[in-house]
Amino acid sequence: MKLTQTVPADDGYRMPGEFEPHRGCLMIWPVRPGSWPYGAKEAQEAFTRIACAIAESEHVWMLAAPSDAETVEAHFASEKNISVLPIQTDDAWARDVGPTFVKGNALRGIDWSFNAWGGSYDGLYADWDQDDAAASKICDALQFDYYDAKHFVLEGGAIHTDGEGTLLVTEACLLSQGRNPMLGKAQIEEQLRAYLGVEKIVWLPHGIWKDETNEHVDNICAFVRPGEVVLAWTDNKDDPQWEYSRAALQVLETETDAKGRPFVVHKLPIPEVPVCISAEELDGFVFAEGEDQREAGERLAASYVNFYIANGSVIVPQFGDAMDGIAVDTLKELFPDRVICPVFARPIIVGGGNIHCITQQIPL
Repeated sequence: MKLTQTVPADDGYRMPGEFEPHRGCLMIWPVRPGSWPYGAKEAQEAFTRIACAIAESEHVWMLAAPSDAETVEAHFASEKNISVLPIQTDDAWARDVGPTFVKGNALRGIDWSFNAWGGSYDGLYADWDQDDAAASKICDALQFDYYDAKHFVLEGGAIHTDGEGTLLVTEACLLSQGRNPMLGKAQIEEQLRAYLGVEKIVWLPHGIWKDETNEHVDNICAFVRPGEVVLAWTDNKDDPQWEYSRAALQVLETETDAKGRPFVVHKLPIPEVPVCISAEELDGFVFAEGEDQREAGERLAASYVNFYIANGSVIVPQFGDAMDGIAVDTLKELFPDRVICPVFARPIIVGGGNIHCITQQIPL
């Protein structure tokens, strides 16, 4: 049921932290030719590995176009913890197009406006109607009430909370002209407080360099527990990311969270060698009219911060880089009660995202 007369904070609802227990997650089966080269074969293999790893400790709802639903159901026939929802979307970014969930006396969704990360200003494709309709369809299919927030453009990857009143965002994303250009920072904070039940918003200047989402926060900084975050980092001063990460660290070292606690910051390295798209990969795309097109040699926004926290594991991206093992070891120390599950993520980052981007949690 759509809720239009109230907002979550007034109803006593809050957005939980991703490390809190949850019932499962949403994913979307990848097929878009402009995002996934060569018929999305490698992307589908990567999505399968990730879905099966998550399904070991929670349920996965995999969205698929109605025309593909039967095939996808057969693909996961042996996985009792994976269900298929026949819902059409434009692409496969469940974090950004799915509902944001908030908890109170029950579990409710939020249906934001989605405009392909920038609409006519700098959006990544010209037609996003199916993506914009996905959140309400998901809530209807899973029988969740949801709040109508269509007046406000926001993606799930643009926000990250500790579940205790603190929200992380980036100025590059939330203040971008393609989202809510008529609203200033104070007005945007007002919307975030009202809908997410948070008390304090911490603004980092930037995200990951060359992140085509206008630098979502989930790629550069994430809570591992209240008061503690991981921050994408490089010691290479010649890398443009060094300045971005240093600016974020300066904010985190001077700010406190909603409870007045200083942040404990754990540096998580970015890949030592930049991950770039190859000419061979580029040849496999089929771009639609008005769709953002990639170029051979273009640097992709690779980050180990873009992991998924499952109930029993942490699914962490790997890029065939020297920093892969360091990222795994760091997360083992930070999540001693969970199994660290490394998954080769190049097929996903070639599509423009990462593991966190393709998954959206459904809390308990």
